[in-house]
Amino acid sequence: MAKLAFLGLGVMGAPMAGHLQQAGHAVTVYNRTASKAEDWVQSHGGAMAPTPAKAAAGADFVMSCVGNDDDLRSVCLGETGAFASMSPGSVFVDHTTVSAAVTRDLYAAANHSQISFVDAPISGGQAGAENGALSIMCGGDAGAYERAVPIMEVYSKICRRIGESGAGQMTKMCNQIAIAGLVQGLSEALHFAEKAGLDGRAVVEVISQGAAGSWQMSNRYETMLDDHFEHGFATDWMRKDLDICLRTANETGASLPVTALVDQFYKDVQNMGGGRWDTSSLFKRLQSMG
Repeated sequence: MAKLAFLGLGVMGAPMAGHLQQAGHAVTVYNRTASKAEDWVQSHGGAMAPTPAKAAAGADFVMSCVGNDDDLRSVCLGETGAFASMSPGSVFVDHTTVSAAVTRDLYAAANHSQISFVDAPISGGQAGAENGALSIMCGGDAGAYERAVPIMEVYSKICRRIGESGAGQMTKMCNQIAIAGLVQGLSEALHFAEKAGLDGRAVVEVISQGAAGSWQMSNRYETMLDDHFEHGFATDWMRKDLDICLRTANETGASLPVTALVDQFYKDVQNMGGGRWDTSSLFKRLQSMG
């Protein structure tokens, strides 16, 4: 069993860290809001630390799942950052969805300190984290990835190295691009069924068994039809992710017209007060239009 640190105990990080503790690893957690770390230790055991550096001291692996580029930099760098206390040869695994640029910067900074850095963004939502069934897409050195796989397998159903540093984040962008179009398409289909006087549940029962079927359809159509959006992956976070996608597309020359359009639809949802609503709230946006 390994000595681990887990930085960030949000709706994804808390259950992921819990799976590691339950698997028999020695887990020390850090969270910016200390009360969350206290609650986690009460529920799961393990230990908590007041800074990322103190959490990471002596750890074989340090895992992070925080908010954005700036949050990730803050838990990695500086006197209180994890890199300051990590031992040479240890591995930092980042599960945050961030830009490939910050990932590559931190990969270089880690290497300078003889630390390995693996970018490992996740997909599967809160349910995937709670059930230990996440999809993890990784970038970084092959050796560091192979060492980290047994740790990540505790909370994943698939974990794969896509390429060098940044490749995991680029793959997560592909994931979010695909989801944006799928959710809008599902929202339009349900909206059309509603306007045509059809039973939306009956419609989905049939079309989900054919070429239109998707995870989004199977897992979100009922809550959409029930006008229930206080769950799942928040619109605010999706807009953060799509901003990364669109900025990277400008840098690489990729064309993302549907993604750019859906990003603006999510802006409409935010303006409706739905920043914390699940991404399936694109359906609610259509309903509000009459």
